[in-house]
Amino acid sequence: MIKLENITKKYTSKGKQIIGVDDVTLTVEAGEVFGIVGYSGAGKSTLLRCINLLEKPTSGKVFVDGVNLHKLSPKDLRKARQSIGMIFQGFHLVSSKTVYENVAFALRAAGADKKQIKQRVDELLALVGLEDRKHQYPAQLSGGQKQRVSIARALANQPKILLCDEATSALDPGTTKSILALLKKINKELGLTIVVITHEMEVVKEICSRCAVMQDGKVVEHGPTYDIFSDPANPLTLSFIQTVLSFDLPEELLGEINGKLVRLQFKGNIAADAVVSDMLQAFPIRGNILHGKVEYIQSKPLGIFVMELNGNEAEVNKAIAYLRDKVSKVEVFDDGSRNRHLA
Repeated sequence: MIKLENITKKYTSKGKQIIGVDDVTLTVEAGEVFGIVGYSGAGKSTLLRCINLLEKPTSGKVFVDGVNLHKLSPKDLRKARQSIGMIFQGFHLVSSKTVYENVAFALRAAGADKKQIKQRVDELLALVGLEDRKHQYPAQLSGGQKQRVSIARALANQPKILLCDEATSALDPGTTKSILALLKKINKELGLTIVVITHEMEVVKEICSRCAVMQDGKVVEHGPTYDIFSDPANPLTLSFIQTVLSFDLPEELLGEINGKLVRLQFKGNIAADAVVSDMLQAFPIRGNILHGKVEYIQSKPLGIFVMELNGNEAEVNKAIAYLRDKVSKVEVFDDGSRNRHLA
């Protein structure tokens, strides 16, 4: 388990004090995948580096498995860091060494013998799917393959924690999915605690059970990923959610709408229910589904649909009241705010 208590990190630049992390308190449970999301400059990477004290907080405490890292001697801190692996956006591989040698480097640094190194490197390359690339050099690999080598190296000394600093930001969408699938596999098979830093909410949706949103060095919202997606409380969080769940209707289509434009959100099992069909049978109105999607977050469905409702105004209002009673969220839009708020 990782526990951060009132972490603050301050810098001095050109005589001015800059606050990189501002009084952050968070807990990451053992074995979970935890995401920290924010735009560039939010302080998320600085916070990540505070976990293994690569950045020493100006104030606050860092506990890993109940041990206060601040109280460790330099020697004990180096040993503690062996239980915390780390991967980066830029891979940080040694270009003059082969895939095998890059992974073996961490084991040699920890004092493993030649036999142990060979066995462990072979195990790790099999885990990340690079058994046939062991004698190649980084320049001969794709970006996804380089990141797999980086992951294998980070796992060399059997850490309990893996810190991922924008690990998929330099990768194309298809490769990103494969790396995220690998991280999910590692979390499941090895029971590894993973902390993911990203500016992409799609990454959080894909693998994180819980997440925190950062802005200006502060955590502005945190909780289970499903709850964050289904009911964001902070405007910044909403803007991140919109990158995954938002959609705009064509202006030409909006110009043809005469009825009421309604956005429905279905949470959990209700996403599969025939609520809309039942509503149209219960009230003498017409309904036209203009857009819709169902996202699965931690295997739980979250459905969003946009409908036009036409008919007698009183009956339409009754239908909307019916929907409010059945689904998690119903929003009705005026002409001037339609596309701006369809998220």
